[in-house]
Amino acid sequence: MKRIGFLCGTLLIGVMLQAAAPNACAQSKGEKQIKAVEEQIVAAFKARNVDAIMSYNVPDDSLVIFDATGPRQYVGAKAVRKDLEAFFAMFPGPIVTCELSDMTIMTGGTLGVAHYIAHTVMTDKDGKTADITCRCTDVFRKMHGKWVIVHSHVSFPVDVATGKADFSSQP
Repeated sequence: MKRIGFLCGTLLIGVMLQAAAPNACAQSKGEKQIKAVEEQIVAAFKARNVDAIMSYNVPDDSLVIFDATGPRQYVGAKAVRKDLEAFFAMFPGPIVTCELSDMTIMTGGTLGVAHYIAHTVMTDKDGKTADITCRCTDVFRKMHGKWVIVHSHVSFPVDVATGKADFSSQP
């Protein structure tokens, strides 16, 4: 039943984006712009530049992030900033890598969606590296000529038998 809901939701988003798209050229331009934003976010992440990362998010209480860690959701730019700062505090050592792969971007009008796989290797307080691969979806809105994230969802596949997250999942 949940699978049917997921498929219907995905189909609905696709239909909405297609209906909102004025033409293929506009989609291509929007897709390129969103890809550039995602690349800039990765560069800011590697530099631990919270201000730069936040500049690519809507700056008010309409921002909603479903992060891989609790609580279930972070609502508003202030809560997201606090979560990001706490995350960097947990991993104060070198960020060995942060790479995005398998990215797909769809745009239509003032809405865009990017989904991808993020692979990050970071160093925690004890000098241990954490090698994490997660699934990410970012929903964008074009506001004042700029694509900004209005919703983001980060997740890990879960081994149903153990109930534990699979941090290094492969396709």
